[in-house]
Amino acid sequence: MIRLVATRLVQIAATLAILSFVMFLLIGLMPGDPIDVAIAGDPRLSAEDAARLRALHGLDQPLLSRYLAWAGALLEGRFGHSRLFAQPVAQVLWPALLSTLVLVGAAILLSGGLGIGLGLLAAARPRLKPLVDAVAILGQSAPSFWMGILLIILFAVTLGWLPAGGTPEGGPVEALRFLVLPVTTLALANIAAYARHSAAATALALGEPWVTAARARGNGEARLLLHHAFPNAAVPVLQIAAMDAGTLVGGALVTETLFARPGMGKLIYDAVMGNDTNLALVALLLVALMTMLATLGADLAQRALDPRLRDG
Repeated sequence: MIRLVATRLVQIAATLAILSFVMFLLIGLMPGDPIDVAIAGDPRLSAEDAARLRALHGLDQPLLSRYLAWAGALLEGRFGHSRLFAQPVAQVLWPALLSTLVLVGAAILLSGGLGIGLGLLAAARPRLKPLVDAVAILGQSAPSFWMGILLIILFAVTLGWLPAGGTPEGGPVEALRFLVLPVTTLALANIAAYARHSAAATALALGEPWVTAARARGNGEARLLLHHAFPNAAVPVLQIAAMDAGTLVGGALVTETLFARPGMGKLIYDAVMGNDTNLALVALLLVALMTMLATLGADLAQRALDPRLRDG
């Protein structure tokens, strides 16, 4: 286990190094730079002022030199300054990260719980499988922005039960009310994967000889399902949860924009469109790091559940 963790950490470090260079190259090749944006905002700046500012910020250096300087500062824990928000990158990044982690964590718990429940129901009652498949297909095929708009119209506009979006200013209860609609929007799109994988894996496990032997020993169907079949069927489901963690952190842009909720998705979009290189690069690397760490956590959990993987 220790060897696996050490190997994966080395792989994560190498992947982040390659990703950082590719992203720096792509952002650096975008037309314009922060000085061009400053000139557009203040026509009084002359060409000499622009040249002096570029030299001050190192923008007159070759792209490779700029990358090495930025990477060295990042390794020292200096994330730089956000031009777009006029604050240090860390001060801008952590509130957005916390907001998205709460949103994504709640969405994974909701979609995983409902999806696994539907999958177990389909595996235990094969006659209900077409109904479960229909519900899963409906959730997967509906665009998240369309589903979010419908939820806003129903629960915020028509019924007035929940806020349509924004940032809560009250206590935990008020924060929970603001979370319900965006979490539900994200969760509905991910229920299908959990339902289908858990149904297929559980149905396969229920046909194994050791489950038949457990049934012959007098175990009830509920115990067979929850204590014998599902722990083995949970191995592939964990990988889905790991991938969802990283995907939703970076892909919550539509939901966060729709519900006016500040988070990593909208932050990355604003940073890239605003030519805020420092903020965009650190935010993108953080999303990539979270995805890889979530995958590592899923691999460790799979080995804890499946002795065959642990022995291998």
